[in-house]
Amino acid sequence: MKRAAPAWYRNKWPWLLIIPPAFSVIGGIAVLCLALASNDGLVADDYYKRGLAINQTLERSRAAEAGGYRVHLMFSSDRARIRATLSGANLPAALTLRLAHPTRAGNDRTLQLTPNGPGVYEGALSDPPSAGRWGVSVQDIGNSWRLSGVWVIPGAPVVMLEPQRGGG
Repeated sequence: MKRAAPAWYRNKWPWLLIIPPAFSVIGGIAVLCLALASNDGLVADDYYKRGLAINQTLERSRAAEAGGYRVHLMFSSDRARIRATLSGANLPAALTLRLAHPTRAGNDRTLQLTPNGPGVYEGALSDPPSAGRWGVSVQDIGNSWRLSGVWVIPGAPVVMLEPQRGGG
């Protein structure tokens, strides 16, 4: 009497052939879900307009250089308060501080700094920035000049912004 062959799922060889492609399919689905769920902050919807606006940005940087503006930013240890000391020709009534995340535009923060003495401006952030490299820009409320730089967290709580030579 001939013995019956075991069912296919009782052999190890079919499973050794099925498992690698199955893991590839599961991994592909996981990557697809992540790609659909996350926002691609690196792609700007208005890239053409931003390119055209570069001349305005350069003009504002040149205006900061012509006015002799310099900003000394001091961040509190918990990164919730900011003090700006401004030197330059005509001190504005208020300043606008912008913290730009390099990859996630949704994490950008804009803060109005109010005067707290001659050339001293202060403000509070409701949501302190996370660790990483942040673009920092300070401008007057009329957007006539602008200073920009980089703030690396965690790092020194002091950032000095000076006009870049050539307005760039």
